[in-house]
Amino acid sequence: MAVMYYEKDCDLGALRSKTIAVIGYGSQGHAHALNAKESGLKVIVGLYEGSPSWKRAEAAGFTVKTAADAAKEADFITILINDEKQARLYEESIKPGLKPGKTLAFAHGFNIHFGQIVPPADINVVMIAPKGPGHTVREQYQAGAGVPCLIAVHQDASGDAKRLGLAYAAAIGGARAGVLETTFKEETETDLFGEQAVLCGGVSALMKCGFEVLTEAGYQPESAYFEVMHEMKLIIDLVNRGGLSFMRYSISDTAEYGDYTTGPKIITKETKDTMRQVLKDIQTGKFAREWILENQVNRPNFNRLRAIEAAHPIEKVGKELRGMMTWLQKPNIG
Repeated sequence: MAVMYYEKDCDLGALRSKTIAVIGYGSQGHAHALNAKESGLKVIVGLYEGSPSWKRAEAAGFTVKTAADAAKEADFITILINDEKQARLYEESIKPGLKPGKTLAFAHGFNIHFGQIVPPADINVVMIAPKGPGHTVREQYQAGAGVPCLIAVHQDASGDAKRLGLAYAAAIGGARAGVLETTFKEETETDLFGEQAVLCGGVSALMKCGFEVLTEAGYQPESAYFEVMHEMKLIIDLVNRGGLSFMRYSISDTAEYGDYTTGPKIITKETKDTMRQVLKDIQTGKFAREWILENQVNRPNFNRLRAIEAAHPIEKVGKELRGMMTWLQKPNIG
């Protein structure tokens, strides 16, 4: 049975006398650091020399040090940089500063689960994984709400690793929404599957395919974009608020009937079998090995695919249409 924790179950006092080092100041890093600081904890930020985020973190009131110095000083170290960069950073900058009783924290279990980072047995290893992007973690905290989190304990050297992890989850706002207990294995495998088969890979492919079918049939690209991409958020917001039933309650009966009769024609038995294979590739480590190797050879396939996807017509049409929507906050993606 699922075990959930809330603010009443968390003791922020467990971290009051400790120094927390947030390694990285990107999407998740800035949110964790700011939320924990505003929860009354002592937070320092660890970055590499010359990081463009250095001045931004200082401007937010943080003491900024190199990752190595921050790890050496801190009692609780949260690594919040990209998965593929963590193992090298750990070996070069984090590991030398570890001492018995310290806590090493992650927001995703990839490197622990797949053995890319193997911490010494005398430190705590925990995971506090918000189920949402960092900017949402920050926005929800500022609104007095929170993003649900997962918590897992891989090593409990001090005997209070879960207590420390729950305190951290509360500090970043997760305990306001709920903290689900899990394992590094479960979080890693379900997270990768969700991203690949549904949330990112599945949804992206579905929207592009719908756009292509409509435009190939002679419909205006702008109409196709509105139907298969723009309205996606509106539908997902309804699902997020009240599940599939509330979404179906909110749409027309015509749309609801089409949902029931056509959905199974799109997501077929063959699709489900493919999803099972995707999950198997994750469970066996095949995907992890592929991604690790891709990064070792400077990402040729990743960069090729990124360029192809950026050039898809749905991106061009969408950019033009969103440009007319002056109320939309323009994204900064470099």
